[in-house]
Order: sequence, then structure tokens, then C-alpha cells
Amino acid sequence: MPKAKPLTSGQRDALVATLKARFDAHMRRHAQVTWTFVQTRLANDASALWSLSELERTGGEPDVVDLEDASGRCVFVDCAAQSPKGRRSLCYDAEALAARKENKPKDSAVRMAAAMGVSLLTVAEYHQLQELEQFDTTTSSWVQTPPSIRRLGGALFCDRRYDTVFTYHNGAESYYAARGFRCVLRV
Repeated sequence: MPKAKPLTSGQRDALVATLKARFDAHMRRHAQVTWTFVQTRLANDASALWSLSELERTGGEPDVVDLEDASGRCVFVDCAAQSPKGRRSLCYDAEALAARKENKPKDSAVRMAAAMGVSLLTVAEYHQLQELEQFDTTTSSWVQTPPSIRRLGGALFCDRRYDTVFTYHNGAESYYAARGFRCVLRV
């Protein structure tokens, strides 16, 4: 995990206020979670606050969701309606970025997520998220790719079309203006 950059008290207060407002506005995403629990978890984790600020800065609109988590931690996921604008036009990982000889994207999804201290959603997490609301109806999102697929040069992405959630494959070095990535952070 990268070294978290400390937030000023003003930045921290503004971020917590934004997260609380989103939490209150979307109770169906986390019916079994209280804001007091979330606030307690955040108060004890400066690196998580920094990661959440990065998710917010890049357009992810992170919120607590009721994804299955036996650890009892808060699970934050990007809940922007479309793939976050600040995380699009990226190939899948550093290996794919290095393989491109021309027209390289600015970064890769895996490297950028790691730099923010978060993980790409798995296919299962992506499908669970789609049960809460409809996401990525005009965009798509890279998801964690099994090593067996990645070794062969591929990577997975998901979206929602025709009221159905699809999982697809593409060359890991590909990138598109409408493809980004969604993240998960457990606090």
C-alpha cells in the first residue's frame, strides 16, 4: 500500500461531510450499517481517509455498501453512475502499458488503484454492486482478472446493457475513453 499523504483537518472534515451526505442519501445501499459505525472506523484509519479522498477526487463517489464481508469492516465501493471520469482511458496493468509501442495511455488501472491504496472490484463484487443499482450503463469498468487469463494477454471488464450485467474480455493493453475502473476499500 502506498504511503498515505496526511489530509489537513479541513480536508478531512469536508471529506467526512461528503461521505455522510452520500451515506444518508442512499440508505438502500447499506441498510444494515449505521453512520456511527462508519465514522468510528474512519476516525481510526488515516490511510483509509486518504484513499477515500483519492476515490472522491477521481470521480468515484465512494459509499458504504452491503457487500458480504465476514470481517465486520465497512466496505466502500465507487458508486458513481458511470465509470469514474478521472480513471478512464487506461490499459489494464503495468505489463500491458509497457507492451504498447505507440499511443500509450497515461497509466494502467491496476497501478493507479494500487497508488490509491485500493483494489479493483472482482467480477463477483461487480455483480453484487449491480444488484443495488444500475451502474455503467454507458461505460465499462476493468475488474480483477485471473492470472490464467492475464498470462495469455487478456483482461476482464464488465458493464450493464439491456438490463443485464455482462463480463467481457479484451487485450490487456487496450484502452477506451468509456472504460475505467471501480474500486473497493475495506475499512
